[in-house]
Amino acid sequence: MITYTKESLIESLRLIRKQGWIPSRRPGNSGGIGNTLEDLLGIEENNLPIPNAAEWELKCQRAGSSSLTTLFHMEPSPRALTFVPSIFLPKYGWRHESAGIKYPKSEMSFRQTIHGMSRSDRGFKIIVDRKSEKVLVSFDANNVDSKHHEWLAYVNKQVGLGELNPQPYWGFNDLHHKAGTKLLNCFYIQAQVKKEGHHEFFWYKRILILQGFKFDGFLSALEEGDILIDFDARTGHNHGTKFRLRQNARPKLYSHIQEIE
Repeated sequence: MITYTKESLIESLRLIRKQGWIPSRRPGNSGGIGNTLEDLLGIEENNLPIPNAAEWELKCQRAGSSSLTTLFHMEPSPRALTFVPSIFLPKYGWRHESAGIKYPKSEMSFRQTIHGMSRSDRGFKIIVDRKSEKVLVSFDANNVDSKHHEWLAYVNKQVGLGELNPQPYWGFNDLHHKAGTKLLNCFYIQAQVKKEGHHEFFWYKRILILQGFKFDGFLSALEEGDILIDFDARTGHNHGTKFRLRQNARPKLYSHIQEIE
């Protein structure tokens, strides 16, 4: 496998950019854009071979994409309550769409993807409380869509229609540590994409170097809807609580951005 210095990797990326449109090396693969770039560089998947630079990653995305990528899994506090399976699922959940078909008739579901810009149609939202240094989950019954009136009546019967009590949260210190270990310095490549018949082509057009994870940028991204928190649990299994990033928002999370001309 080829070993790069930071400078030789930049030069190789410039040469790839000069090639213009390049056919996908992995047709039909949703990750083809990154896999093709790795093939062109002669490197193994998710392994950037820069000596003494284990803190670097190679990230590639379609220009203009708003698709989500999972940053990490992290359950909310208080951890002792196991909040999602013990409170959200039985008290704020609803009948699973496959209950009585794939799962038992009693199967419940709690699936919500929320952020800080607006409330979901079931009234949930993220609140960044800088004073208490917590990222909180909030519920407001007044913002529940009328199509969920039966579910709202169920919630009222279970726990009432007030704010969550206790409120699940993530402490700033825990989040800072978790995010800081996942959002490494990276070479961030944005590619134009086109299709000709059944063939897909990529032009690796924009090269950015992102350094210095910025926690305040992470918090702002939560508030602005660029980072979302995804709950996905059913009675039989909690798939875990995920922090997910809109790919085009990645540069907002770094203090130093260098564009390679």
